Amino acid sequence: MRLHNREVRQDVRELGALLGDVLEEQTSRKAFETVESCRRAAIDYRSGELESREPLVTELRNLSPYQQRIVARGFTTYFELINLAEERERVRTIRTDSHEGTLDDSLETAAQELGEADVETVRQVLDDVLIEPTFTAHPTEARRKTVKSKLREISTYLETLDERLLTDKEESQVWRDIDAEITSLWQTPQVRNRQPEPEDEARNVQWYLENTLFDVVGEVYDELDDAIDEEVPGDLEIPKLFEFRSWAGSDRDGNPYVTPDVTANTLERQRSVVLERYREQLKRLSGVLSQDGSRIDAGSAFQASLERDRERLPGSARTAEERYPGEPYRQKLKLMRERLRRVGDVRPGGYDDVDALLDDLEIIAQSLRNNGAESVVDAHVDPIRRQVATFGFSLASLDLREHQAKHTDAIAEALEAEGIDYHGLSEDERVEFLTDAVLQDEPVIDLGDTEALSDDSARVLRLFDSLADWQTEYGSHAIDTYAISMTEEPSHVLEVLFLADQAGVVSLPEHSGIDIVPLLETEYALSGARRIMGTLFENEAYAQALEARNQTQEIMLGYSDSNKENGFLAANWSLYKNQRRLGEICDDHDVTMRLFHGRGGSISRGGGPMNEALLALPNSTVTGQVKFTEQGEAIAEKYANPRIAERNIEQMLNAQLRARKQSMDQPEEEVSDEWVEAMETMADAARREYRDLLESDGFVQYFEQATPITVIEDLDLGSRPASRSGERTVEDLRAIPWVFSWTQSRCILPGWYAIATGVEAYLDDGGSVETLQEMYDEWPFFRTTLDNAALSLSRTELEIAERYADMADEDLRDRFFPRVSDEYERTADLITEIGQRDRLHTRDWLGENLERRNPYVDPLNMLQVYLLNRTHRTDIEERTLRLTVKGIAAGMKNTG
Repeated sequence: MRLHNREVRQDVRELGALLGDVLEEQTSRKAFETVESCRRAAIDYRSGELESREPLVTELRNLSPYQQRIVARGFTTYFELINLAEERERVRTIRTDSHEGTLDDSLETAAQELGEADVETVRQVLDDVLIEPTFTAHPTEARRKTVKSKLREISTYLETLDERLLTDKEESQVWRDIDAEITSLWQTPQVRNRQPEPEDEARNVQWYLENTLFDVVGEVYDELDDAIDEEVPGDLEIPKLFEFRSWAGSDRDGNPYVTPDVTANTLERQRSVVLERYREQLKRLSGVLSQDGSRIDAGSAFQASLERDRERLPGSARTAEERYPGEPYRQKLKLMRERLRRVGDVRPGGYDDVDALLDDLEIIAQSLRNNGAESVVDAHVDPIRRQVATFGFSLASLDLREHQAKHTDAIAEALEAEGIDYHGLSEDERVEFLTDAVLQDEPVIDLGDTEALSDDSARVLRLFDSLADWQTEYGSHAIDTYAISMTEEPSHVLEVLFLADQAGVVSLPEHSGIDIVPLLETEYALSGARRIMGTLFENEAYAQALEARNQTQEIMLGYSDSNKENGFLAANWSLYKNQRRLGEICDDHDVTMRLFHGRGGSISRGGGPMNEALLALPNSTVTGQVKFTEQGEAIAEKYANPRIAERNIEQMLNAQLRARKQSMDQPEEEVSDEWVEAMETMADAARREYRDLLESDGFVQYFEQATPITVIEDLDLGSRPASRSGERTVEDLRAIPWVFSWTQSRCILPGWYAIATGVEAYLDDGGSVETLQEMYDEWPFFRTTLDNAALSLSRTELEIAERYADMADEDLRDRFFPRVSDEYERTADLITEIGQRDRLHTRDWLGENLERRNPYVDPLNMLQVYLLNRTHRTDIEERTLRLTVKGIAAGMKNTG
């Protein structure tokens, strides 16, 4: 059976040719020939036809600013189109492998593994698993929303060409439409002319939830249901396994533009969107459930439910009976749509909560089953029930986040009016004061009295005051998590509990309306995990709050700042060790732990294949519940295309089901003392080398001069400032622009630096390569860490990076670039030796991808270096420079 009409090379060739035609039509023949000349020079060097890149560099320098902009535009647009071609190839692979039964990490393979256990174990695994992808507004998406919309249209046309049988005339019409979109794309500004606002970011996240995930989640449940039925005896009910969350519109850490109004608008918009989608689904279901009431017995439970709705909505009930006489299901669905319309409305009769809607769907399903319509339930009712269970009335629940220092300052300022010097209290005294304040009935501060406070502190108190109203209006589940950045003391967590108590969101011991989530991201916080969490678990007030939250503690691990502070190898080892330590602490206190992995899109910020990451977690930390961030351009790559989105969700679920079963079979992962000692030696040496590099005199200046950081800081990527305080230090710089800058210069240092130093320290200390090879073969953590580093090494191009290094002062260049390049070479050699292979990466697709892309990224890098070297740039040169950043990001398929 032929599934597809095309292949990736054909898509790349024909899209490239069409872009060339558009470029010539929109500019000139000379401009087209200029772009072609640059392209050929880059390819000829890569293929060995040219001895150096100087012909390309010379040509770019001799172009007028207008011609340089066309070149930048041409290559940037090329990558955006080629990304679509590669996305289509991913879909082909998924469909082909699925059809042939060779798809890795499928739900069928997970079900087969579960089928080896008894039914009760399988039921327990399913009940335990809850996966919570959490979309953030972190500013790593380099493309404008308008551009993304046009690219989505072209993607749809490529799908039509690939998967449908078309006449010659129909195919010609599709190519005409693609031509029109590419022409429009060329005429559309690539670079934003304003900084996006928080609500823009919230709408961006909402788009993926509404237009892709809402539809594909039900298909994943159906697939798992079928796979479980095939492998496991009995009739197991598939519980809720997914819940989507978002920080967009609610993450305040370092972003003063996320106001209570922004959060309120986000909550309202998301509720409106999801309720409308449910109304659409029920309208569609009404077209199916046309059963004649005189030929079926809908049952007493159904009739009683319908009568209750008629009493709630007498006017709508009369309309339903007139429109659907003798059709009870359609009457019921009509009234359900009206109840959805009245959620949050002043009119009575709306659903009070999502459980009431689920109850109605269950009543309909049971009535249909009693009438022999099980297939109708499976095909049409169950998918809606699963959507409702997954997305609720909020589409995605919002997490709040703020820096711990803001809470401390706000409380101190508010207590000052009460004559209490909170800043002057020791840590133990703060814990005691906050505990007593939470446990007493009377409020200590008035959240509404902010007149004498600083702007930041007033903002904190207004937030908590608003939180109570939001939970009343939208339900506590719509916004029920509060993450605390840079948590380093128990009091930092108790401060949020205190503020929530003052707002009435917490009323102990009966009720706690929020999960309070410490974000551990510094070495001090991670190494002090027992001090922080143990103190909290033994604290009388916090223990009551935990009891009210089902004894479940969510703990967030910060991958980005940990990596920036300690380097790749040391950060990964620290995170691994501390996950195990946190698991032990929670077990000691009979608390269920839910780890929240603050991962970025890039390898250095915790990125990489999600299924491999989940399977590499320590067994003792896998409780079934897991949460992780999805950020920036990774959201578009994973969730823009429905088939790829479904595949990503399927892989997550495969990994988590298997990991949970594995943790139940073997609660403690067997890691030999020899391996642990090897990692300790390697991590310590790697951290020292990494810190020595960052703290070397002149390194910050070298970073400024040898990367486009100053350009990146001015890009309108997100609503949040690039640095925390405006200081020029690596510590102050946010992790995203730090990684973005190295990625642009093709020296992806944060993803591999100091690994060689660490490995060599272990070997010098008497270790053996054979032991490292054994660790790689048998220890998922070690293998995943090195494989992820290999991905960053494979994408690093030292020849290009040297061009950027040449922009630095000569003494800085001579001190730092040889040090970095030497570490790269040694790391590459050691990883291939440990992995016992002849190349860095293990993925065939990556080699093809790099071979296809590298020659086209090179001209953008050369042009960027030329423009960065110019001390006085014209306006058009500034715009071209910014465009090269977008183009390289598209070519590398990564920003930060």
